[in-house]
Amino acid sequence: MQSILTDLQIEPIVRAALAEDIGVGDITTLSVVPENKQATAQMLAKSAGVVCGLQVAQMAFALVDERIQFEAKAQEGAKVAGIREVIATIFGPARGILTGERVALNFLQRMSGVATLAAQFVEAIAGTDARIIDTRKTTPGLRMLEKYAVRVGGGHNHRFGLADGVLIKDNHIAAAGGIGKAIEAARANAPHTLRIEVEAKELAQVDEALVAGADIILLDNMSPETMRQAVQKVRTTGQGRVLTEASGGINLRTVAAAATTGVDLISVGALTHSAPALDISLDIAL
Repeated sequence: MQSILTDLQIEPIVRAALAEDIGVGDITTLSVVPENKQATAQMLAKSAGVVCGLQVAQMAFALVDERIQFEAKAQEGAKVAGIREVIATIFGPARGILTGERVALNFLQRMSGVATLAAQFVEAIAGTDARIIDTRKTTPGLRMLEKYAVRVGGGHNHRFGLADGVLIKDNHIAAAGGIGKAIEAARANAPHTLRIEVEAKELAQVDEALVAGADIILLDNMSPETMRQAVQKVRTTGQGRVLTEASGGINLRTVAAAATTGVDLISVGALTHSAPALDISLDIAL
């Protein structure tokens, strides 16, 4: 899979991570490793999953020492079996490789973990028309990378930020005085280019949202049976123009049941807030 991240987007994130880790200098490496020592290292996948973040790992090494050469041995988005498969080879000054190792691995492990979990959710609903989407429950500062990883795993993105769409949730409804008033205010004040999504916790609220003209209805924490009834209401009343989104505590055990209700979208916060890191190590040969 070709990366859709640009160096301009990635570099500030990687620089911040390196500054955090290195500080005033890598005391251990500077003390122990000769200045002119060259080395070759391999990045090894030790657990099964989806590789993601090679471009980011490469930049981490390049920003430490531009003489370091990074050669990817796996494609972005490739599935690995986790039997110490070589996913990248690094050549160059040993000091730079050792100094950049942790940050490069942190990004690669984190992004591969997110992509792997996304792929598992996508596989769990195969054969249905539903799409797996992420949320804004991301690591501060890493949203762009984590949402990219979701796409690499086969998922789709919800809003990147609060300015990307109108999503009226229960607290907004309470503050506005009801679903109808909230949607009316959104139509009057939000840009016309943005779709309006509203949260519904029960069937009566689905009816309210349809009457008020919502574009998307988020079915929050509904049972599969209630969700199925809601989808039928939307299809009948919404005339095919209104999308439905299932949300609320959906996991790998329950996602298939949600998908079979006919919902268009299934949002899963766990994709980014609970994805375990993929086990990847770096072995150096001096």
